[in-house]
Amino acid sequence: MRRSELVGLNVNDLKVTKAGLRLYIRTSKTDQERLGQIIAIAPGKAACPVKALRDWLTAAKIVSGPIFRSVFNGGRVSANRLSDRSVAEIVKPYAKRIGLEPASFSAHSLRAGFLTSAAQSGASVFKMMNVSRHKRMDTIRGYIRDTELFRDHAGTGLL
Repeated sequence: MRRSELVGLNVNDLKVTKAGLRLYIRTSKTDQERLGQIIAIAPGKAACPVKALRDWLTAAKIVSGPIFRSVFNGGRVSANRLSDRSVAEIVKPYAKRIGLEPASFSAHSLRAGFLTSAAQSGASVFKMMNVSRHKRMDTIRGYIRDTELFRDHAGTGLL
């Protein structure tokens, strides 16, 4: 998701199903008509976004309004939504905590990293485009970092 879409989510934009989580994105850069878009969030094995979101809502006692909010010293949760800029401010220190160079990461890294990881896991580019809502193949190709240059190489086994 784009950071503006992420921080724009409200509790009533979520629907938990047996298969995962359905998110209604009310407004988006790629939705010029403002019709809204629905995307699916699949549960994970190592780190489940569906469980993490449920845990956050429970811990923060959020039952309506914005999902992502500031947390003050002492653990008090704000009633106001995070700004899209605050997503970048959150990403950088967490990158540093795991030994990465914070200057190399931004809020956009979440979107690009998701698409790169999905490609590495063998996800269909069409399914990736459904989730990211990219309309053009050449645009999504720019997001997928080719860290496995030789995987499924067209020339493998020819000679």
